[in-house]
Amino acid sequence: MGTGNYTTVTEFIILGLTESTTVCAILFIVFLGIYVVTLMGNISIIMLIRSSPQLHTPMYLVLCHLAFVDIGYSSSVTPVMLMGFLGEGTSIHVAGCVTQLCSVVTFGTAECFLLAAMAYDRYVAICLPLLYSTHVSPRVCILLVGMSYLGGCVNTWTFTGCLLSLSFCGPNKVNHFFCDYSPLLELSCSHDFTSEVIPAIFSGSIIVVTVFIIGLSYVYIISSVLKMRSTEGRHKAFSTCTSHLTAVTLFFGTITFIYVMPKSSYSTEQNKVVSLFYTVVIPMLNPLIYSLRNKEVKEAMRKLMARTHWWS
Repeated sequence: MGTGNYTTVTEFIILGLTESTTVCAILFIVFLGIYVVTLMGNISIIMLIRSSPQLHTPMYLVLCHLAFVDIGYSSSVTPVMLMGFLGEGTSIHVAGCVTQLCSVVTFGTAECFLLAAMAYDRYVAICLPLLYSTHVSPRVCILLVGMSYLGGCVNTWTFTGCLLSLSFCGPNKVNHFFCDYSPLLELSCSHDFTSEVIPAIFSGSIIVVTVFIIGLSYVYIISSVLKMRSTEGRHKAFSTCTSHLTAVTLFFGTITFIYVMPKSSYSTEQNKVVSLFYTVVIPMLNPLIYSLRNKEVKEAMRKLMARTHWWS
């Protein structure tokens, strides 16, 4: 950010979730626990996939990257939020604030594309099983993962470009628990309609495209499953999709509320609660969803535990 833009504001104060000392102490313990579970759960998923040959498939490679993205997503926000619970507001330099926003947008956008890639994988596996090895080859899988991160970087560029064009010459207290775009926009003394609309258009387009891919994939999946004569085959096909559908519903429901709906339709407190859910809670839930509701993951975990017990 140019020096011309910042004659007064060189740092922001993150106000956090609450000013109550007692509530802060309780929330610190709660969210520290959530963060530890998030790290342990996602790291365990990554290690399990890497150490289990039966999970060396395209779907689980994408799941491995989803776990990595969730770690990055949560780590971009939670440590700053925890620091805020220990004092009256957290001071963060302008460059640090921009970096945090970039991390959140990059990992959040990458998660959108990774969930879409997983839907495509399920479509090919169920509707075109004989072509799976060619349509979802290791090369295609690496390409999908790479495009997910590239999409995250492109979307981050739009947010950063708009943020860098703003001037901050007045209040510097961010009414949020991290440097999100909307509360920063409210503090700007130079923002216009463009700086508000462009990020919403880009984010909305990404959400629409990825949701369309997911929705279209499941239309074909449901159509193929309903044509199956075997009840057991139908149940097996649906069971491989329930974890993914649960993760998709939770994630896209919350980010649509924040980045697509007009700001006038929700309050700052609602913004905080929903943001808390998709940045802190969902990264913790994803490994639980994919481990507790996935037979292959549970089987791989059982074999790994049995192998570890045998060695000991």
